[in-house]
Amino acid sequence: MMGSFPKVSAVWRPSTWYTSVRLFLATFGGALLALYIVIVVVDPYGVVPFSPPFERPLVSSQRQMYPQILRTGRYDSIVVGTSTSKLLDPAALGRVLGGHFATFAMAQATAREQVEILDYFARTVPAPRVVLIGVDHEWCYRNGTAGVREREFPSWAYDGDRWNDLLYLLNGPTLESALHALGSMMGRYPAHLRADGFEGDSPRDAIYDVSLARQVIAAGEPRAVRDALALSEADPDAIAFEALPWLDGALAALPAETRKILVFPPVDARALPAAGSHAEAMDNECKRRVTVIARRLGAILVDFRLVSPLTTEDANFWDLIHYRLGVGYRLIDDIGRSVKEGRDPEDGHYRILVR
Repeated sequence: MMGSFPKVSAVWRPSTWYTSVRLFLATFGGALLALYIVIVVVDPYGVVPFSPPFERPLVSSQRQMYPQILRTGRYDSIVVGTSTSKLLDPAALGRVLGGHFATFAMAQATAREQVEILDYFARTVPAPRVVLIGVDHEWCYRNGTAGVREREFPSWAYDGDRWNDLLYLLNGPTLESALHALGSMMGRYPAHLRADGFEGDSPRDAIYDVSLARQVIAAGEPRAVRDALALSEADPDAIAFEALPWLDGALAALPAETRKILVFPPVDARALPAAGSHAEAMDNECKRRVTVIARRLGAILVDFRLVSPLTTEDANFWDLIHYRLGVGYRLIDDIGRSVKEGRDPEDGHYRILVR
């Protein structure tokens, strides 16, 4: 006689499966809700209209972290630019130029992002006093990666509607910022940025190694080749600098009473185009057009992007385009002198293109 099959002690029931799914969804939804409540209460970006009114540390340099700086109402002046302007200390600028400065200079900030920041500044600050813009490669040489970076820019944080910001907060980076902010308020983490947005560079500058910097500069030195077509053989006016009309529009939108200062930041002399090359002619044409914009809109324009005692000394730079902290303070003094005295220095380390 053949053996019988063992009896099944547990029978699958649809109701058991349904209960398990409901339990999972409830647990998952509850966890998401708890995390969202933490984010909304801590509000690391200062965008939630009903979050508790306490001072929030700036724990990262994410783009969405900056708008809350202006919403404090403490600042009537601003620095806008890329990492080539990050070491312009807002507090020092305020002492030299007057006004209360904040900095929105961000690594790899595209020209379009900077225009959005300027627009937000003009809409948020009742009486803008001083605007300083670092005009570097992002304005003159807009490349293919700019559009990709701009798609990641949090325009929602700069649109003036704080209620729609609630739709963009439930994500990993925001949760991480909230936890860091909470840790900073408990004294466990230092704030990443000063209240005015300045990051500084003192710890890194203390271990600066000029021999290593020279190796980095030499490794990145462009091998410029003279182009067969000189710019003078073409029509310079036919060359398109896509971002410069945006600069024109952003400056024109500012009140006439706002002091506007444009600066070509210094780079190591080896980063400059070779003399007589097409790249040098393009550089000069971009400067010429910025000069026209500055003159028409009443802006001061100071040019540090040239061969000078400042740029030929490698010890002033980390790499081809990033100067050291001490150079930043020197630039601030030079900008103040340009505004107040309106004359070029004897050693020629900068030129005032528009007074």
